[in-house]
Amino acid sequence: MRPAEAEGEGPYAGSGGRVPGDPAPRDPASVPGDPDDLPTSESPVPPLPPPETRPISYAGTFVRVLPALLLVIGGGYDYMTPRGFTGAPLFTAAPLIAAPLLSRRATILTGVAAVLVVLGLDLRFDEVTEVESLTELATVVTVSLLAVLINVLVRRSHARLDSAWEIAEAAQLAVLPEPVGRIGGFEIAARYEAAQADAFIGGDLYAVQDSRFGVRLVVGDVRGKGMGAVAAVAVVIGAFREAAEHETTLEAVAQRLERALAREGTRRDGIDAFEGFTTAVLAEIPHDDGVVRILNRGHPPPLMLHADGTVSTLPARDPALPLGMGELGTWPDRAQACPFPGGATLLLYTDGLSEARDAHGAFYDPAARLAGRTFPSPGELLRTVAEEVRLHSGGGTTDDMALLAVRRPADECHPG
Repeated sequence: MRPAEAEGEGPYAGSGGRVPGDPAPRDPASVPGDPDDLPTSESPVPPLPPPETRPISYAGTFVRVLPALLLVIGGGYDYMTPRGFTGAPLFTAAPLIAAPLLSRRATILTGVAAVLVVLGLDLRFDEVTEVESLTELATVVTVSLLAVLINVLVRRSHARLDSAWEIAEAAQLAVLPEPVGRIGGFEIAARYEAAQADAFIGGDLYAVQDSRFGVRLVVGDVRGKGMGAVAAVAVVIGAFREAAEHETTLEAVAQRLERALAREGTRRDGIDAFEGFTTAVLAEIPHDDGVVRILNRGHPPPLMLHADGTVSTLPARDPALPLGMGELGTWPDRAQACPFPGGATLLLYTDGLSEARDAHGAFYDPAARLAGRTFPSPGELLRTVAEEVRLHSGGGTTDDMALLAVRRPADECHPG
């Protein structure tokens, strides 16, 4: 900003600084993944450790005060150093950093403050008319105006993103509404965990429908990702709700889903028209009998969590192909009846649960991890499972996860 005092002395080119935004990566060894580290059913699973979020909060606070900090450092540097040294890079950086992070008013105030600091230093050293000083002042004014423009564009982008977020949330509620807590006398809980951060729904699905034949459920996983998978989810759930009301058997419900996916496949182009499929498990719980009927179409088997803490797997005795693959075979659907005593909980899930890996590549085994434990409600069971999977996989999974739990009231006494 100030002319050199000696011949050959030029402006100082300061080294650029790094803006710390992201927290330092955690040591994988610090992520609890051993079964002994997980809480038991007697003590509910606590939320994720607060230290995991504190670095992010501190970094965000630091970045937001960084524009003011740059002005203070730049002003002090320019005031204390000899002529020929300048804090101009810091004065121009301050409004540019404020633009995407702060409000429009704060961005304008940052730009005005940068201009006033430059002008004040020029007046202090009586350099207002110097060419270098005028050039620097014009640069700071220009950058401040550009920062305000950037802030306006960023705010408009955020508004469009908020609108898309609301639409996605509405789509989730329309396609995968959360079931009420009690249906047909049974306690119900559902949970969807998206693998992608801030995502709502993907290719996993669940639905519960009460009918004159009993409470009918479906949990499934559509092959593929993106909007094509979401469209298939909508097709399966729509067909299931219609079939669950009218079809007399669970086998007939599965056939309706098969035909619905076949119709959907004819509307698709490319590989999905030939290889699209959906793994699914359907269940039917009669109102007046202590059993549950299971029909599995290539899906992970459900679990039965008994009131005494024992866990049993309900594998398919007659395996069948996933839905949408009827052209490859004509295996008949056969539902199998399993005891469903009072106080027991039926857990249906997608492979996002059973295929969650830890840092060593070990899968999360829900049957082994839940054995010997009891939970006060289906909702608490799903919350615990979701938190344990998150801890097991180090904070995130590679696949979506849909969970559905149904508990028969303990006061219902049925044989088996």
